[in-house]
Amino acid sequence: MKKLCLLSLAIALASPGAWAATADNKEAFVSDLLKQMTLDEKIGQLRLISIGPEMPRELIRKEIAAGRIGGTFNSITRPENRPMQDAAMRSRLKIPMFFAYDVIHGHRTIFPIPLALAASWDMDAIGLSGRISAKEAAADSIDLTFAPMVDVSRDPRWGRTSEGFGEDTYLVSRIAQVMVRAFQGPAPSAADSIMASVKHFALYGAVEGGRDYNIVDMSLVKMYQDYLPPYRAAIDAGAGGVMTALNSINGVPASSNTWLMQDLLRKEWGFKGLTVSDHGAVFELINHGVARDGREAAKLAIKAGIDMSMNDSLYGKELPGLLKAGDIAQSDIDNAVREVLGAKYDMGLFKDPYLRIGKAEQDPADLYAPERMHRSEARDVARRSLVLLENRNQTLPLAKTAKIALVGPLAKAPIDMMGSWAAAGRPDQSVTLFDGMRAAMGQQATLTYARGANITGDAKVLGYLNFLNFDAPEVVDDPRPAAQLIAEAVKAAQQADVVVAAVGESRGMSHESSSRTDLNIPASQRELIKALKATGKPLVLVLMNGRPLSIVDEKEQADAILETWFAGTEGGNAIADVLFGDYNPSGKLPLTFPRSVGQIPTYYNHLSIGRPFTPGKPGNYTSQYFDDTTGPLYPFGYGLSYTDFSLSDMALSSTTLNKSGTLDATIKVKNTGRRDGETVVQLYVQDVTGSMIRPVKELKGFQKLMLKAGEEKVLRFTLSEDDLKFYNTQLQYAAEPGKFNVQIGLNSRDVKQQSFELL
Repeated sequence: MKKLCLLSLAIALASPGAWAATADNKEAFVSDLLKQMTLDEKIGQLRLISIGPEMPRELIRKEIAAGRIGGTFNSITRPENRPMQDAAMRSRLKIPMFFAYDVIHGHRTIFPIPLALAASWDMDAIGLSGRISAKEAAADSIDLTFAPMVDVSRDPRWGRTSEGFGEDTYLVSRIAQVMVRAFQGPAPSAADSIMASVKHFALYGAVEGGRDYNIVDMSLVKMYQDYLPPYRAAIDAGAGGVMTALNSINGVPASSNTWLMQDLLRKEWGFKGLTVSDHGAVFELINHGVARDGREAAKLAIKAGIDMSMNDSLYGKELPGLLKAGDIAQSDIDNAVREVLGAKYDMGLFKDPYLRIGKAEQDPADLYAPERMHRSEARDVARRSLVLLENRNQTLPLAKTAKIALVGPLAKAPIDMMGSWAAAGRPDQSVTLFDGMRAAMGQQATLTYARGANITGDAKVLGYLNFLNFDAPEVVDDPRPAAQLIAEAVKAAQQADVVVAAVGESRGMSHESSSRTDLNIPASQRELIKALKATGKPLVLVLMNGRPLSIVDEKEQADAILETWFAGTEGGNAIADVLFGDYNPSGKLPLTFPRSVGQIPTYYNHLSIGRPFTPGKPGNYTSQYFDDTTGPLYPFGYGLSYTDFSLSDMALSSTTLNKSGTLDATIKVKNTGRRDGETVVQLYVQDVTGSMIRPVKELKGFQKLMLKAGEEKVLRFTLSEDDLKFYNTQLQYAAEPGKFNVQIGLNSRDVKQQSFELL
């Protein structure tokens, strides 16, 4: 086999791009190639360069040809990437480049933000979004995505809440597996697949105060029980890469954390793949205070097991001197290079460096051609993600013949509709709410628009939101006085049968580094809502946001509230489908909505305590807030429909469970309304008494089902000992005998309950 691999290498050296298909033993192939490499070529493979002003394209191609760059990110077309791969084929060993990008919730067709995808509780829809994203990205020469983002987030002040899948470990873990398999398809070497690099490893969603890049200080039990499982799930699903987080963990930054990257990831979990630092994270070890200078930062990162340095400024500069001085070993470099080469092998690039680039004559004539998009799929996934929070007096669905006043700063906001990390999506291709409603109503109906308010009246916030948009301001104010904007909206409302107000956040408010201390809708929009309420006309709020908002007042003011998140390219059409009843909403909240920022954290599966507050009983000397209602505004798993569903009492197949057996929980679900509809039936388990405090309940299963009006169906959930296991104080993963409560409901709060004993 060694001779065969060397022969393959010789062929490759003689003929650009001719890595032989016979090199089918990955380990031997990579080992033989590694032996041929100089130190500079090895270090070059560890550098992941950002396309941008830091390094012009001409210099990048020169560095690639010299073997000093292993991959790039942020170049997203075949014409951009082909010259760089050509340069790699001019290098001595012709080691192919890979091209990476943040394909988070779509590439050219933008699907709903990840938080919204989670709100669908629909694994098929989520998987479809990932598969289409991979196909579109691969068609544009992308080999790897820095996704999925599986950080459990229980503090909605954190701006990147929008980029994850919510607060629940089980739900996030399920989605992590679905997204990895969707991105990578049958194999990451397929021409229409891309490699997944799960992020941010680890615990990034638990930063103190919800402030981005902040520290995380957490017990090992909480890590293992609540925050680490989604990363493990992604890796078990086959994720080829792992991106490290920008935060520190118990005083040690993730990018220099040997326990995290070696003991846990490689040894305990058995990960055999590529690790990549987040953007500039190696250099930031200096700011963290664990490295004196760039030399020490590079040393700490490479020894911790960071294979590739994203936007590298230190590996290329410092590793040769560190090796010469004996501060790092040759094996530190070789181990990292082996993983980079192995990832490229898995991506299929050694067999065909142009696998996803193709030939120039095959390049699309128009990168943004409509036929390159998947609009019908995006529309269907988007409407599945919408959550109906309120619907008093059956205000929704609306009649298409009604006179409707559409107001609010987000009614005509194509860029905000896409949400953060919109990849190669274009605002001029996204459907606004105004566009969607107008198309649904037809030309004969009356739809009157008034802006009503700006996103914010705070000049400082506006400046922040527009700071990073180099081409043009992302948020453009209407220069008229606020009172004039409101007066115009009130006039439109008075002449209408019903008012629809599109309010919430601009997409930049729910983004990386966009942490908030206030979860209210901005004051300028709250004043608008107050004025609209005063007209006495039915008021429908269409929320657009990337995190839970505190909407206590709005809950009382509105007749109906539809949570639409940032719904993507087809968002306007999807929202219109729900508003007019062409689609019956079925989404459920993937995280809890607090009443106020002072309640945070308020996740549903908190630990039991000695003095719990009981609604309806005196709060004195119980765990409560005396100045507000204790408990969330909307619980985890909550969401209404245009029809009604009822649950029978639950039945258990047994009142005991043997450790080697199973137990079935069955319940009858009935659509008691007059419309067909979907709902999500959720199963929770409580370990009543354990060797350590256990959560009041934990999600352990769910089923989404469609029922016709009047139809009923019996659902069956099967539990085994594995569903009851947890990490104890010795970090042993085991179930303990005793009493367990099983709860089934349509949200986490309103449940049916039965009990059994684990023997």
